[in-house]
Amino acid sequence: MTAPTLVLASASPRRLALLAQIGIVPDRVIATDIDETPIRDELPWQCAQRLARAKAAAVVDVRGLVLAADTVVAAGRRILPKTQTDAEVRRCLMLLSGRRHRVVTAVVARGPDGRCSERVVQSVVGFARLSERQVEAYLSSEEWRGKAGGYAIQGSAATFIRFLSGSYSNVVGLPLFETAQLLRGLGWPLP
Repeated sequence: MTAPTLVLASASPRRLALLAQIGIVPDRVIATDIDETPIRDELPWQCAQRLARAKAAAVVDVRGLVLAADTVVAAGRRILPKTQTDAEVRRCLMLLSGRRHRVVTAVVARGPDGRCSERVVQSVVGFARLSERQVEAYLSSEEWRGKAGGYAIQGSAATFIRFLSGSYSNVVGLPLFETAQLLRGLGWPLP
């Protein structure tokens, strides 16, 4: 049986690398252009789910599987931004310093027949209390640019993590166990 075409509705290099880790190389990558602004009073899991669904829906005229995901970092009900400035990342790091937060990823897979399956995965991450020196060093690294919550667990921010409950790959940006289950359920040939 030939595997259906797979389109990744994300330009995230982290998601591509995670898929490659389990032997999946999408046939196409389509960067979707959707507004990722949270809606007032929207819960983190609702935001991630809405955005993943919108990314999947934005990929049209494709015969094959479409895989879309969105990751949200939340401190309580507050959804943290994908940081673009030093000021944003500083605010995020100081908020996360010494406390636990949640990383929520919604994954949507749409099959060639139009069937959709989805999962919402949550991990809990605990940060150590950060010193001003640590924050300054991380700011100068530029690793944080465009990252939800202002950090990348797979980079030097790994030294901030004192606790992780749940999926590590979810915190990177794509929960691999759940993604594999969704793809298998829609006919992708994974062992």
